[in-house]
Amino acid sequence: MSKIYGVDTDKPITPLMVRDAMIECFFQAHCADTEVVGEDADESVNKSYCRSIVKKAFKDSGDFENPTKQSIMNAMENLAEFAKNFRNPEIIKKHSGEIMALIEKLK
Repeated sequence: MSKIYGVDTDKPITPLMVRDAMIECFFQAHCADTEVVGEDADESVNKSYCRSIVKKAFKDSGDFENPTKQSIMNAMENLAEFAKNFRNPEIIKKHSGEIMALIEKLK
């Protein structure tokens, strides 16, 4: 069994699963493994913050609550562009590639 951000890639994948994986991905890339999280940081606050950023990325590309494959791809492009402001290209490429692997499994 292979998992990407909590999604079992050996089972059918839905757009909502990919959307949620994007939130987890963004959390890991921008909060969990960085200086954003300190000893006193509240993980739920950071996850909520990451969810709001992903939700905003969907604003111009589609419905956050009912994503499509295309809206997910557009939102991912928006997030990658946003991340360029404070992450190096290798990290963006790694995380984008992982989400693309999930997107490719969507029907």
